[in-house]
Amino acid sequence: MSDTIFVETSTQDNYKIHFGDDLSEELGRFINTYSSDTAFVLADAFVLEHHRDHFEPVLKQQFSNLHVFEIPQGEQAKSMKIYQAALDHVLKNGVERQTPLFAIGGGVTGDLAGFVAATALRGIPLIHIPTTLLSMVDSSIGGKTGINHTTGKNLIGSFYQPEAVFADVHYLQTLPKKEWVNGLSEVLKYGYIHSPEILQEAKQLIDKNVFTDGAAWLSLIKKSARIKVEVVSEDVLESGKRAILNFGHTFGHVLEREGNYEMFSHGEAVFAGMVAALHASNYLGVNIELSNLMQFKSLYEFNLKGIEKSPRELVEMMKFDKKVKDGQLRLILLKKEGIPYIYNVADEDFIEKAWQHTLNIFS
Repeated sequence: MSDTIFVETSTQDNYKIHFGDDLSEELGRFINTYSSDTAFVLADAFVLEHHRDHFEPVLKQQFSNLHVFEIPQGEQAKSMKIYQAALDHVLKNGVERQTPLFAIGGGVTGDLAGFVAATALRGIPLIHIPTTLLSMVDSSIGGKTGINHTTGKNLIGSFYQPEAVFADVHYLQTLPKKEWVNGLSEVLKYGYIHSPEILQEAKQLIDKNVFTDGAAWLSLIKKSARIKVEVVSEDVLESGKRAILNFGHTFGHVLEREGNYEMFSHGEAVFAGMVAALHASNYLGVNIELSNLMQFKSLYEFNLKGIEKSPRELVEMMKFDKKVKDGQLRLILLKKEGIPYIYNVADEDFIEKAWQHTLNIFS
């Protein structure tokens, strides 16, 4: 049995997000709307190894010419080199304006494949089939696509909405525990920026040790996705409210870059970034209890001992973030759990202190 959320945007690029355990029938009905007999699949190596027989028979019922391109695993795949190779694959295999592209994988695959879809022939139909917790609750929703640059994360890209999203928890059966934890960070983020009860609901699921049971997480996945839909529907191009989705991310992106996108996963960096953001919030006069976040720390198997830059240098690195305006840092901080706000930084000393505390906690 499936459920849907309708995403209505100010740009009229409206679409449905389908949720369920085995969405093969729903996917089959959806693709019948395409007249093309050609389609492209961009999927990561893990998905192709474990789940090709789940999606390929469905797609081949409609598309006799199914061209599959394998995307390497890991954040480093979001590079100009892999983007160029994927784009070449699409352009050299008969793509037309109405040829659909299916992005099947986690956040890296979705961002990269989405950018290919956005730029091939100035835009071809994009369908997201997220296969990780992180991509189901976050990256497949909202239309952000792109790749990384040596000076920062996601600095090359575009806003490009999909025609549909199929969040099929069948794919979570084979998700490694580290990837569950990677996605957990984005779920916790929604607790801090919107619904604090999510923190407790996530803890209850973890205490039951249901990391392999996607169906058990379905309710929390839908709740998290609804929050993102609510935000991005109001602010499609990230000109205002959508910035709150970056809670912890301005700090976290620095760690990802400093680790050359290898040392830390996105979720690990965001978890540390949220710790830093909570410290920064408290330095400005609020009193948010860190224990609600730190109760999850034992799940994260990383440390920051490899970070060689000083807190002052890390602050300077934050200025390469996309959200910097007129050279001024803009942070998403909290007045209390569930109430975020955008803070335009004048005095940077408190950010340096937040970095120092965070480095100490994860040393």
